[in-house]
Amino acid sequence: MTLRRDLLLRSALLAGAGLLPRAAGAVGTTWVPDRPLRVIVPVAPGGSLDILGRVLARQLAPRLGQPVVAENHPGAGSNLAFELTARARPDGHTLVVGSDPLTINPALYPRIAFDPVRDFAPVIEAVRAPQVLVVNPRSPARDLAGFVAWAREAEGKLSVASQGNGSIGHLAGALFGQEAGIAYTHVPYRGGGPAVVDVVAGHVEALFVTLPAAIEHIRAGRLRALAVTSAQRSGALPDVPTVAEALLPGFDVVTWQGILAPAGTPPAAIARLAGELAAILALPEVAGDLERQGFTVTATGPDRFAAHVRAEAARWPEVVRRANARLE
Repeated sequence: MTLRRDLLLRSALLAGAGLLPRAAGAVGTTWVPDRPLRVIVPVAPGGSLDILGRVLARQLAPRLGQPVVAENHPGAGSNLAFELTARARPDGHTLVVGSDPLTINPALYPRIAFDPVRDFAPVIEAVRAPQVLVVNPRSPARDLAGFVAWAREAEGKLSVASQGNGSIGHLAGALFGQEAGIAYTHVPYRGGGPAVVDVVAGHVEALFVTLPAAIEHIRAGRLRALAVTSAQRSGALPDVPTVAEALLPGFDVVTWQGILAPAGTPPAAIARLAGELAAILALPEVAGDLERQGFTVTATGPDRFAAHVRAEAARWPEVVRRANARLE
């Protein structure tokens, strides 16, 4: 185990213990579920959200002494799952695997039946990952400055893909273009996988995509990574600079995945669940697999996770407006 991973695992355990003291208290101070739990997954089977939800559900069951079932409820850009969770009984027995669409979608959809801050009780942020700007290895852009020069020379005709209209990749690219003072042609795909394939094949010139969707192609040399959008470099790609250090100080866009409950869920239930999930995320087999995919395990407790959700919900409406991104 590397020193970095050892420190990560210890930090996750300490975060769970330090933020959630009641989870380790005496009998009678800890919430105990009295029936099976369900973890709602807002996407179809497959992909990182589904995998995370199932891993956590499987590991959580023996710790709680109750079955924990992962249920897929895809549709409407994850809105169906979020609405289902927001309406569920707030007793600790219903959870959802949330991610950035929770805070982006209210700005994208004209009619939505949940509020990302008012209707949810954050339990734990599990992981984060940056977006990565990639090009075909035959591209003339060898670094971020070269990409900006290429885009300016193309005068808006450079094709830059994302995993979908209104996705975190689309908005990261839009925000980058706004701050860098460049324009290009956005090409939305139905998911990161098809977009990656088309950049590899040379059908589209560049792509902003969540790192785990592209990391194996980058490692194999089929894609050239120019920059990541997080504030710090990714441990999975330590030689790739951040947008902030290469061009735009302060630039920071990440995708996050975590577990939330309906608003009004008892604090004791939130504390117990967050403590157990933090311990699961500290397991070498769990953390190691997530890191290999390009994620950073954060295991952030309820208060800090809630602050992040509030900040993200306030951040995206203006970016969406300026990008003219709307979904029905």
